[in-house]
Amino acid sequence: MSTAPGHLAVIDMQRVFAEPDSPWATPRFDEAAAGVRRLLPAFGDDVTFTRFLAPEKPEGAWRAYYDQWPFALQPPDAPLWRLTDEFAGRARHFVDAPTFGKWTPALAERVAPTGRLVLAGVSTDCCVLSTALAAADAGAEMLVVADACAGVDDDSHAKALHVMDLYRPLIRVVTVAEVIGEAS
Repeated sequence: MSTAPGHLAVIDMQRVFAEPDSPWATPRFDEAAAGVRRLLPAFGDDVTFTRFLAPEKPEGAWRAYYDQWPFALQPPDAPLWRLTDEFAGRARHFVDAPTFGKWTPALAERVAPTGRLVLAGVSTDCCVLSTALAAADAGAEMLVVADACAGVDDDSHAKALHVMDLYRPLIRVVTVAEVIGEAS
């Protein structure tokens, strides 16, 4: 049973972002993971893990994107797309998408009972930001947990949090302690 109001979406805690030798390594992935670990007990079964996956055949502007990142054109079952070991065993609900934003009909359905979406994961300046904006546009109350997210670098993380905070009251940037305190 969930003790926190809302639904937690854990964005893209995948090996491709965790492994230091990956071209998409997120330097503070471990810090974001620590924040996610602290959040999980407060949400019980109200958690969805997302995965970014490459499309089978990139279309439109995605062609140029994958021209820049050809290593990523791998099938959905490739090791780089797996959740890190720590989260793979905890994940019961999933949303996979070949887009930065993970606000899909499946995630919207999971959020619908409370209307509140709490975001954590990587990267703040890409998939977290894209998900937050789309969900806010759809009318979900958004909380982005700053210390349970990580960006491609500290500056990009801070800038993305600043941009999202400009959308108040649709999007609020909060801390793990605030979310857990609210659940108590």
